[in-house]
Amino acid sequence: MTTTTTHAAPPATAWPGLLAAATDACLDVLLEGAGQDWSRPAGSLDWACRETLDHLALGLTGYAGLLIARPTDRYITLFASLDPHAPVPACLEGLRIAASLLGSTVRDTPAGVRAWHPWGHADAAGFAAMGVTELVLHTYDITRTLGPAWAPDGGLAAAVLARLFPGAPPAPSGHGPFDVLLWCTGRAALPGLPRRTEWQWDGSVR
Repeated sequence: MTTTTTHAAPPATAWPGLLAAATDACLDVLLEGAGQDWSRPAGSLDWACRETLDHLALGLTGYAGLLIARPTDRYITLFASLDPHAPVPACLEGLRIAASLLGSTVRDTPAGVRAWHPWGHADAAGFAAMGVTELVLHTYDITRTLGPAWAPDGGLAAAVLARLFPGAPPAPSGHGPFDVLLWCTGRAALPGLPRRTEWQWDGSVR
């Protein structure tokens, strides 16, 4: 199915708030599982839950760096990682710092700015949407292993679908935007739509 979603992406000014809301929701539920075994794989990923946190730190900081450096054909040379010996609550503090850096950068970046990403050169709103996507998907991955069962607010999923997945199908009966996002990112099937084995978003400005 290739039906294009009819939802409009939120305005650029809304994205710092959406990113902050995703950060709060994700870190709150991850903190509930801080005392569990984070060496287990995160959901269907090959990464351990702890490695998935490090991936999030790299991604959130990297998106801020791309908006600051504004390269046209490459990734930046700054790589962020969490202290491998730090307890999980301290790592979550590190993720909050990374998300705050991205949010501040998004807020301060002029509308006309574009920066390279392998899945489409994007504006500040696009990188914010990438940050929200990373947070909600990888929190979902981790909570599949550690619990409790979790899904983000449907408005967050709808926002990133509109911005990054313009070809997303409409939600089937009984399913919400997050179910569609899970399908778009190869994590679940939908009625009449088998689970995807390859996927990517499109951060291009439209």
